[in-house]
Amino acid sequence: MNLNRLLTEREDAGRPLGVAVIGAGKFGAMFLAQAARTTGLHVVAIVDRDVGRARETLKRIGWPEGRADARSLEEAARTRRTFVTDDSSAAVTAPEIEVVVEATGNPAAAIDHALACIANGKHMVNVTVEADALVGPLLADRFRAAGLVYSLAYGDQPALIAEQVDWARAAGFEVLCAGKGTKYLPAYHHSTPETVWGHYGMNAAAAAAGGMNPQMFNSFLDGTKSAIEMAAVANACDLVPGADGLAFPPCGVDDLPHILRPAADGGCLPRKGTVEVVSSVERDGRPVFRDLRWGVYVVLEAPNDYVRRCFAEYGLKTDSSGRYAAMYKPYHLIGLELGISVASAGLRGEPTGAPTGFRGDVAAVAKRDLAPGDVLDGEGGYTVYGRLAPAEASLEAGTLPIGLAHGVRVTKPVARGHAIPWSAVAIDSDTTAVRLRREMEAGFRKEQR
Repeated sequence: MNLNRLLTEREDAGRPLGVAVIGAGKFGAMFLAQAARTTGLHVVAIVDRDVGRARETLKRIGWPEGRADARSLEEAARTRRTFVTDDSSAAVTAPEIEVVVEATGNPAAAIDHALACIANGKHMVNVTVEADALVGPLLADRFRAAGLVYSLAYGDQPALIAEQVDWARAAGFEVLCAGKGTKYLPAYHHSTPETVWGHYGMNAAAAAAGGMNPQMFNSFLDGTKSAIEMAAVANACDLVPGADGLAFPPCGVDDLPHILRPAADGGCLPRKGTVEVVSSVERDGRPVFRDLRWGVYVVLEAPNDYVRRCFAEYGLKTDSSGRYAAMYKPYHLIGLELGISVASAGLRGEPTGAPTGFRGDVAAVAKRDLAPGDVLDGEGGYTVYGRLAPAEASLEAGTLPIGLAHGVRVTKPVARGHAIPWSAVAIDSDTTAVRLRREMEAGFRKEQR
């Protein structure tokens, strides 16, 4: 609650917090729109494969005229301007940079950038949650060992959920369940980039004109993004997914403590201390009353009758017993809020959520019958979607993580709706992502023995 004061102190001392942003897409652009107006924050470098596109983005978001015309990192640091480049290595190695924002959306690139940050003493805020679900626990351990911060991105739902869980536990409450809302129907698991806009109720031409990527938006719809984000939450918050993954129960904010309570008490939870995503539509397509489509929540339990009475006295919505209650945030502002993570990492040395163990995993599941020779096209594509699972169960079954299901050739038939095993694909074991994933799996198995 004192980040603005810390930023102001850095500004007054003439030492603003130096930041590099890698990836000037939607999330990066939203952060930059606010960063230009944040006291004590200096975006020294913006890195994007398409420098021209990055400059157009800066114009579109209202970046101050002339501030992005520095010709080098050194000039940018000296003059409080910004250097726009396609060279991520230069930005990560520059002494002027203290915090790197990884916003490429590419898991392999994010992993490479994370390793470069560790090697060069930079804190990292990881917007690319796909990489976090794949190898985040291992990366977080390496950052901590180096005395650096690895953080989930505030404004994105996993970090906001982690904040709510931390609030609840710091106040002495047991967390029954934590998660977010989304629009979900079972049929969405088999949605493709060709069908996505119909499910959203949008015109494909209008979506294209708005620069909306159909595969990315389809990953939000087909359950993959929800699974990835809940794996990140489980790993950061010491929560364990249910054996069957996410159920996506239709649920509005008033019903959170009624539906998201243990099955023994009439709810849908298979256990206490888990994650779940609630749907904003009923299974017949009707809208849920007071839905939580854009928000996050935590369900907590009154430890005794006194606290139960306090819940009632202060108007909390509870289940019929008064024992379970929920707190929620109805919206998230993604990149517009990301400065919270940057300031927390750079000035407090604290993440806004980070993995502390490997508890949740996301398996690649066939969207259609797959045959030898088919090539997987990753999150939101035509061939696979992601399904959440407890890490132990996922490793025991030998399932391919969704973060590695890109450009991989199928070698054995896999039926629609079945998780794809490692043994059914040809994969390059020498890539950094695969090596780190296998290292994390081996470490987990060793801990379990």
